[in-house]
Amino acid sequence: MTTQARKGTPVRICDDVFLHADTCHVYVLRDPGRRAAVLVDFGSGDVLDHLDEYGVDEVTDVLVTHHHRDQVQGLARAAAAGARIWVPPVEHDLIARVDEHWRTRPLDNDYDVRQDRYSLLEQVPVAGTVEEYRTRRYGAYDVYTHPLPGHTVGSVGYFVDVPGRRLAFTGDLVHGEGRVWSLAATQWAYTGFHETAGMEGVAATVLSCMQVLDRGPDLLLPSHGETVTDPPAAVARVRGALQELLDMRRRTPWDPEEKLYRPWREITPHLLRNTTSMANTYALLSEHGTALLLDFGYDLSTGLPGGHDRSSRRPLLASVEALRREHGVDRVEVALPTHYHDDHVAGFNLLREVYGTEVWSPSHIAPVLHSPERWDLPCLWYDPIPVDRELPTGEPVRWREYEIGVHELPGHTLYAAAYSFTVDGRSVMATGDQQDTAWEPGITPELLNYQYRNRFRVDDFTASAELYRALRPELLISGHWQPFDVTDAYLDMLLEEGRRLARLHRELLPREVDFGAEGFAARIDPYRSAVRPGGRLRIEAAVLNPFPSRETAEVALCAPRGWIAEPALRRVDIAGHGEGTAAFELHVPPGTAPAERLRLAVDVTVGRMRFGQQAEALVCVR
Repeated sequence: MTTQARKGTPVRICDDVFLHADTCHVYVLRDPGRRAAVLVDFGSGDVLDHLDEYGVDEVTDVLVTHHHRDQVQGLARAAAAGARIWVPPVEHDLIARVDEHWRTRPLDNDYDVRQDRYSLLEQVPVAGTVEEYRTRRYGAYDVYTHPLPGHTVGSVGYFVDVPGRRLAFTGDLVHGEGRVWSLAATQWAYTGFHETAGMEGVAATVLSCMQVLDRGPDLLLPSHGETVTDPPAAVARVRGALQELLDMRRRTPWDPEEKLYRPWREITPHLLRNTTSMANTYALLSEHGTALLLDFGYDLSTGLPGGHDRSSRRPLLASVEALRREHGVDRVEVALPTHYHDDHVAGFNLLREVYGTEVWSPSHIAPVLHSPERWDLPCLWYDPIPVDRELPTGEPVRWREYEIGVHELPGHTLYAAAYSFTVDGRSVMATGDQQDTAWEPGITPELLNYQYRNRFRVDDFTASAELYRALRPELLISGHWQPFDVTDAYLDMLLEEGRRLARLHRELLPREVDFGAEGFAARIDPYRSAVRPGGRLRIEAAVLNPFPSRETAEVALCAPRGWIAEPALRRVDIAGHGEGTAAFELHVPPGTAPAERLRLAVDVTVGRMRFGQQAEALVCVR
């Protein structure tokens, strides 16, 4: 079927489905019962000038496949005409908040080679985001949305059944009969250490093409090029060439079949490891046909793009389908986090939305998950993650036939936990990113994984080594390394290294003023907040006493000019090496102009020593 058309010329795909040629192909899905239509992509908006030719009076909805300007440059016309605009979840900000993207996108010394700048010049309000892995009705059509990363990180495809045919609207995943619209767009990162470094989008395109075929479409309807009437042949052509291109950058061949269809490796018959996730995900299988997941971050990962904005980070669910198909799991019931970092929890909300999975979290991690904006921590996920059940540490929790011990595991981060359980006769401990488990006697690997901003304390690794020795698991499973058979020599080495790390910190840091490894006198809660002009905001500062004797801390809140803190000064009595809290109410003057990221701080004096402005927080006036 030839569907290359001149601009503005209607092309019938099948009954009530048309192609309108513009800056991209705009697909018109006409409601046979009324003079209305749903569009897939929008181009310049020229289609609005030709609705009569399609027997249509109004456009009710526009479904966007990805954010590039050739797809969306006319969206302001759609909004003005009253159409509801639906966009891919991780590309929402590249359309509805693109002004902020242009304001904050790094340009100097730039190593982010994605084509995220090929975005709208001015933002457009949207009705919402499409629901991935689910079917939803738009106008007269039931539309299934599936992630199709490749051309962009956040691209989606839409599958629609019409009488006798299944149509796949695939955006720029493929071009015509087996090419791609752009290879440059598939390069997401300048370089990296992943197996597909520099070729992340190429690998993702291969995997997305395979998933398109799994849904059995009769026609592929791309954003550019001819309609694909033989999807298997087109995918085979593009997949073969991309595979060859990808393997030119690698020392060993890359197997997409293994990655997509057989991601799980057996540790024991009822404990599996996902080999395709950015951080290891483990599945604990029940005899009831259900599963519990330990961590679930970036599934089916081909490598992370260079940016840190929302559109560069995308959770997927491909491995859950493989659990069902290969291991008879009919439901993922529970997800447990070892810690709050995004590569371990990014997919939790998607699991809940699609499968009804409950999130159970240790009580000291839960506040970070459900209120990330309050915390000054690295690697936070963008959205709140609701916690269905908070677990006290030091007490076991029961899931199906398993009793799972929940233990605080400070070190890599203060907000981390270890889980101990017995499966198939083996005692196992899941330790997240606490340390590398690739160890042999006589070799000193990168054992102790600590970052100070994660809230590391001097004795944390000593404490974790003592926990391991007390529980004596046979097997450690960790966040980024292979499962490891525990030996006495390994446990002795961890304790020795933990003590050595603590000793070195005590030798290097001041004795007379002890703020611990982090080195700051205070923290402010919330770290990020928003307030209206004329509004009020409660601020709390946690203040440390760095001296061995009880002291009085004087804490003053430093705010933008004209703002009023009540009280102006707090005095807090704090035990030696203890922590106290100073609370303030901040008054924002009426008429304050909207502003982003205005800075607060607390000026701290403890005893006779003034430490100055020790902490900061950010306030937006909106």
